Amino acid sequence: MKVNSEAPAPYSAEVIDDDSIIERAIKLIQSKLKTPGKALTNPNLVKDYLILHLAQFEEEHFSLILLNNQHQVIGFENVFRGTVDTTSVYPREIVKTVLSHNAAAVILAHNHPSGNPDPSNSDVALTKRLTESLALIDVRVLDHIIVGGCSQTLTTSLAERGLI
Repeated sequence: MKVNSEAPAPYSAEVIDDDSIIERAIKLIQSKLKTPGKALTNPNLVKDYLILHLAQFEEEHFSLILLNNQHQVIGFENVFRGTVDTTSVYPREIVKTVLSHNAAAVILAHNHPSGNPDPSNSDVALTKRLTESLALIDVRVLDHIIVGGCSQTLTTSLAERGLI
């Protein structure tokens, strides 16, 4: 039997760039969100998760966090992609996505590439329309979070503002 006298290198030779760091962070947060038996009860964790998914885009993206009846994460879908200041969202497609995951609740999310996380009148109207549409199939909208940048101070929760 031959004994290897070389000690293992303390660090891998892998080059770590910003994209790989972000990817690792997303995986870490996803693992925390998907821990069996854990309900989604920490708004700051949700905001961090959405910042990692949406803050880097130069165009608007509309996404869903899909939840079971105990508010455990069962999926994340980037449903629509738009331009620098708008995206078209179709309630029919949202309903199809929710049904395909058999979700009982959702958190709506989109980014504002301008950096301003304040909801527009059309954001509020869309939230109301989606909330009403999803209520018809007994799916609750828990929140709509707008991501304006890479910190929680650049996010807005419509639920925290009393708009849901």
